[in-house]
Amino acid sequence: MTEPISSAVEKPETPDTDEYRSGTSGTTLQTARSGAGQPPATRGRTTIAGGVVEKIAGLAAREVPGIHALGGGFARTIGAMRDRVPRARGAAVSRGVKVEVGERQTAIDLDVVVEYGVSITAVAAEVRENVIAAVERMTGLEVVEVNISVDDVHLPDDGSSDASEVRVQ
Repeated sequence: MTEPISSAVEKPETPDTDEYRSGTSGTTLQTARSGAGQPPATRGRTTIAGGVVEKIAGLAAREVPGIHALGGGFARTIGAMRDRVPRARGAAVSRGVKVEVGERQTAIDLDVVVEYGVSITAVAAEVRENVIAAVERMTGLEVVEVNISVDDVHLPDDGSSDASEVRVQ
């Protein structure tokens, strides 16, 4: 007759390998453990897409007072049309943001429009700090550089568009 399963296979004796002994033939099978005993952080690979870093950087830059918008003139025009299309709003978050993502590091380029009257260098420094902090905290990637290009200054709306109507009356 055959032996019961419980007596045919003995449990592992070493922590790094599983060792099974057959009760009938005396053969020993040794296999490496798959993940058991290994720290969870080493049991796989995490890949962060460039679009994720773009969205985090775009949102972090927009949080800074003095930033009116992100993106150059053409990108903002196309973005305004895209905003009117349903389900295309996700692209607006990353407008004006370009990234290069490696395994452990990332580099970020931002095109911004600032409000009139703010210190551009102070706003750029605050944007840089906020973007680095947000990206490093959320992704674990080291931000090696944040390049900021100020493409425009947004002027306050002073109501001068109604002046032509007043002259016509």
